[in-house]
Formats: sequence, structure tokens, C-alpha cells
Amino acid sequence: MATIRIEHHEALLHMLIEVTDDGSVKLLHFASGPYEEEMLDDTSYANRRLVDVQITGEDHVIHHGLKHVGTVPGTRLKYQSHQFIEAADSRSRRLEIRQSDAATGLAVISHFQFYKGLSLARTWTELRNEGEQPLPVEYVSSFAYNGAAKEGSLPWDQKMRLHLPRNSWCGEVQWQQHSLPEWGLSRVFDHSVNRLSVHSLGTWSSYEHLPVGVLENTESGSCLFWQIEHNGSWQWELSDAEVNELYVRLSGPNEDEGHWSRTLQPGESFESVPAAAGAVQGGFTEAARELTRYLRQVRRKNEDNRTLPVVYNDFMHSLWGNPTTARVQPLVDAAAAAGCEIYCIDAGWYEGELGEWLPSVSRFEGGLAAMAGYIRSKGLIPGLWLELESVHRDSPLSSKPDDWFFCKRGRRVVDAGRYQLDFRNPEVVRHADDTVDRLIAELGIGYFKFDYNQNAGTGTDIAAESLGDGLLGHNRAYLAWADRLFRRHPELIVESCASGGMRMDYATLERFSLQCVSDQMDYRLMGMIAAASPSVIPPEQAGIWSYPLTSSDDEAVIFNMVNVMLFRVIMGGPLAELDEAGSALVREGITCYKSLRQELAEAAAFWPLGIPQLHSSRACLGLQLDGRLVLAVWRMDQDEELIEIPLGKRAKGIGQGKSTGQRESAVRCLYPARAEDAVAAWDAERAVLCVRLPQAYSARVIEIG
Repeated sequence: MATIRIEHHEALLHMLIEVTDDGSVKLLHFASGPYEEEMLDDTSYANRRLVDVQITGEDHVIHHGLKHVGTVPGTRLKYQSHQFIEAADSRSRRLEIRQSDAATGLAVISHFQFYKGLSLARTWTELRNEGEQPLPVEYVSSFAYNGAAKEGSLPWDQKMRLHLPRNSWCGEVQWQQHSLPEWGLSRVFDHSVNRLSVHSLGTWSSYEHLPVGVLENTESGSCLFWQIEHNGSWQWELSDAEVNELYVRLSGPNEDEGHWSRTLQPGESFESVPAAAGAVQGGFTEAARELTRYLRQVRRKNEDNRTLPVVYNDFMHSLWGNPTTARVQPLVDAAAAAGCEIYCIDAGWYEGELGEWLPSVSRFEGGLAAMAGYIRSKGLIPGLWLELESVHRDSPLSSKPDDWFFCKRGRRVVDAGRYQLDFRNPEVVRHADDTVDRLIAELGIGYFKFDYNQNAGTGTDIAAESLGDGLLGHNRAYLAWADRLFRRHPELIVESCASGGMRMDYATLERFSLQCVSDQMDYRLMGMIAAASPSVIPPEQAGIWSYPLTSSDDEAVIFNMVNVMLFRVIMGGPLAELDEAGSALVREGITCYKSLRQELAEAAAFWPLGIPQLHSSRACLGLQLDGRLVLAVWRMDQDEELIEIPLGKRAKGIGQGKSTGQRESAVRCLYPARAEDAVAAWDAERAVLCVRLPQAYSARVIEIG
């Protein structure tokens, strides 16, 4: 057959796929610049395959250690056909490339979904057994690219830097960046047998790492970036397939890293988990910004992400899961007076242990319905905390049959005293539906905080060939349940939480309108986590706690409010017990937030002092809004009260908003308004702002425009 070239160009993304005369399909180019013809030897050409698939019992074609390259029948696949499919709304189009393996009858369809104006693609792989024998699959890539370092002339170990976001409970979104040798990957021979492999295992999809990566080419000034969109186990790896080149592989669970395998019977099919991969000209900030633009386009459309109502939740530094009428009513009054619009009763409102979700008969005078009515009488939407996927082993619901729960080797999986419900079971789905629908119908609940405080581990072997496949089936069934929930209740607002950010993936956040970023209980560290969060989640979906305490001085209250000013406000703390000065600062902060929130859904984030770490001495998060910049600036424990902030090219165009037209630029302290000395100097020519923060652990919000 004649050589075929399949090309796509959108925004700055240039993709070139070549079909050779023997039918091999090669991804030659996936980058921010146009393709420059290469002189590829046989090894380099072979390594450019479009997809990797490993079947049990098949050989690997290279000595590769545990790398997911050189797979078989991945290396035997031959081109069958391709087509571009245009979306009805013309906002996206999909490329499908079909290959097959004559030896096994396996058909492989690679999907690339492109979006108008975006420099990335959503990618996934479909397997179909069109042969006559069962095919046990151990690995399939969602995205595979050999050529990640080919732009420029320097060796990859000298020019490539990997940005990797580590995650932990109360220590979320902690980016680290190093050269590849500093990460432990060096050029040693024709190719190494080691790799940089990052994965998550279990029902917490981000408990150690977020499923995101940015690979920066410092010579060409460009980035390759990716995100795996799955609420369970996933894996990606970066390594060298030959002396001068790097590859990237993205996947969901597999046998080595996710205890997953799946035998496809003749006529059966399987789809890998989706991923997003893209390329931009620029560095880390430009990659994060492009992901944000993509996330805003693909998520479920809902009014909540436009209006951004202010939430009060009575758990953090307040009731700690011990609500009663006497405790809740003063907080409802204080939340309403402060300008909150939703009141969420957190843990403790139910009878007994987790599982049945029946309202307590002793905590609330007149019952929980009366408490919800009181919340509504103050102009607030009533909300409840739910940990719907968990059943405490002492709950009456634990008497249900084993197929309601995750099990391994005939025993139930238990973690933190909880059993894991299996959403593949229709009875479990009916229980979840009935619970949520009942609370909405009987109590008028308009907001749920769906929490999830356990990791059920490798999976379940009930009705599953492998633990990982049982887990994957549950993960997908849970997402399907959420989709049906929002079809029944399109106005319902749901906050996703898993001990803070332990399930902060975009399979989840594509559906739920906001994410609890962290359970961090120290407001100072919360500020650093908040400042980094727009790198992985749009500001209008990032739920950040603010919890001024009765012991807080004015600067502590201000710091708390600055933490939430550019995100989704989740107020906590003893609002009803604050002194007048503290209450006034909270009210002013919420009023200020409401003047900004209508623009957050289009804001672009940047970090003029670099993305902060948990123990940074200072931090600055900037948002580019309509013709102006808004900066949140934090001083931690450093001695200097002056912080110099270089804004560079981002200061260009200030005062020329889309809706305001040309106007004179001004610099002022937006919050607190009384801090007139916060702007120590503004050098418009150099685009350098100097902010004065009066003491350790103080913060301000500055507006330029």
C-alpha cells in the first residue's frame, strides 16, 4: 500500500501520523510547532508506534524491564482505515484510526478528540476481539508517543525538565520540578531499562500524586503535558526507547501497576480510560492554562459554576461533626449575616453509623426537617454531608449480602472501619438513588458534600476476573450513577471531597461542580495549597476553607479571607463567636468576593513568584480578568515586609477590558480596603509591583487595572 499521512492542526497543536507501505501506523509528531522532516533509522521508526497493547503469553520485542513498550500484539498491528468525525456543534472533531492483528484477530481503534481553539486532544483506545480465541489483555495505552524530546538539538538529559504534582492528605498540589537525571532517569546505553513510572492504586485516585504531568523542553521553549481522567487506578511512564529519544505512555489500570487484566471473549470489546495530552509553546504556566481552558469546555454545564454561591460548612474548627439545634441555629444566623448563601450541616446529622442515612431523632428539635426549614427561612440553601459509598461495619446495612461490597478471597475489604459499596450492583445503585432522592424530597436539600474517607485498595474479585477489573467496573458504574443523578436533579449542587483532595481527578470533576481541595486545618498552610490549586483545577471549582477563630487577630482573619478570595468560598469556624472586628472583616471579604466571582470562570492563573510549596516563605497568585489583574499575596514567616512582584508581559493590556474599553490603569488594595499602604510602589514601565505586608502571616488582595 502507498504511504498515507494523517494530519491535524488546531491552535498550536500539530499532529502527524504516517501509515507506512507495510501498514504500520506511526505517530511521528505531537508538538506545538510544525513537523520538520526527520531522518529516522529502523529502530527510531519502529518506536513511533501509535498504541501499545500486551496480551498474556505474547513475547516482548525488546529487552525493556517493566516498561510498557515493545508490546505484542502492539508491534504487529496493521492499518485498516481512518476517519474524521465532525461534532454537530462544530466545536470538536474526532479522529478514529483502526488497526488489527492478523494473528489474534484483535482490532484496535485509537480515538483522538480535538477541540476548537485548544492545543490538546482527549485520547482513548478501544479493543475488539474479532478473532475466535479469548484474548487476556494485560496492558493498553490511552496515549503513546515516542518523540517527546525531539525538538532542539541538545540531548534529552540536558534540556528536559519534568514537573510532577505530589499530593497527600492536608498537603495537596505540591509541584516539584527537576531535570530527568535529578529524577533518576539518565542516558546510560542504547536505552535504559528503568523509567519514571507514576501511578495511583485504588479508589483514591490522587492520594500520592495527581494524575497530571508537564514535560518541559527548555531548549525549544515548549511543553508536552497530560492528564489521566479516571477516578481509580492509573499509570503513566516516561523513559527512553533509544539513546536520543523519550517516550510517554498514559494508561488506566494495568496488570503490573493496577492488578488489572481482562480477557476479551470473541465478540467482546473494551475501552481504556480517557486521557488528555497536549503541547504548548511556553512553560509550566502555559501548560496549566491550556488544561484549565479544556476542563472548562468538557465539564458538565451547570449554573453553580457561573453563580458560585458562598458556602458555610459547620465542620472545620466549629462543630466537628456534632450538630444540634442549639449549636446550628446561631451558626445559621451568623452565616446569613456574613453573606453566605448555602449552609451545609456536616457529619453527625444521621442516626447511628454510616450507611442508612436516616435523620437523627434526638439532635434537632422538631427533627432535621425543621432544621432545614430554619436554614431556608434565613435565605440559605440547606445542604448535607454524605459519605454515600461507605458503610460502617456496625451499620445495619452491613447485613446486606457480600455482593453489595468489595471482597477479596471471600472476605470483605475493610478500611477505617468501613466497607466499600460496589456500584456495579443494581441494589447498591437503588440504595444510593433512594437516599439522595429521599433527602431532597423530604428536606429540600439543594447541596450535598459527597465525602469519601477510605481507600478500598486494589479492588474486588466478586464477578471479576481480576481485582483491578472489579475496581474499574465499580469506578465506571459510580460515574454513570452520578450522570443519572444530575439528569434527575440538574440544579443540584454537589461538592466532591475525599479527605480533601484524595480523589481530585477530572473524571470526578467533569461531573461535580466543586472540589474540596484540602482538609488542611492550619489556615497558613491552607493559603499555600490554595495558591497552587489553579494549576490542576479551575478557580471556580476549587473549594477552599476559610475558618477565622475566636483567637484570631485581624491579620489572621484577613489571611483566612484572602485564602478563598479567588476560588470557591467554603466558610467554617465559629462565625457566631467572632468579635465585631472579625465579623466585619468576614463580611467585607465575602462582599469583595461577590464583586469578583462573576469573572472567575474565565480567569487565567499565573504565579509571578513561582508556584508555591507548602512551606514557602511567600506566595503570589495572579488572575487575569477582564482588562485587569487581581493578585493574592501572602507573607509567611519571612522577615521582610516588602514583597516585590514582577508581572512582565502580563501587565500589558491592563485597563483595556472587553466590557470597559480603554481606561486609566490604577493600583489599589482590594481587600482589606483599609490597608491603603499595602501598595508600596508600582513601576508601570518595568511592570513591577511592591506590596507591603505588615507582619509574618499576613496577606492582601491587590487589583491592577
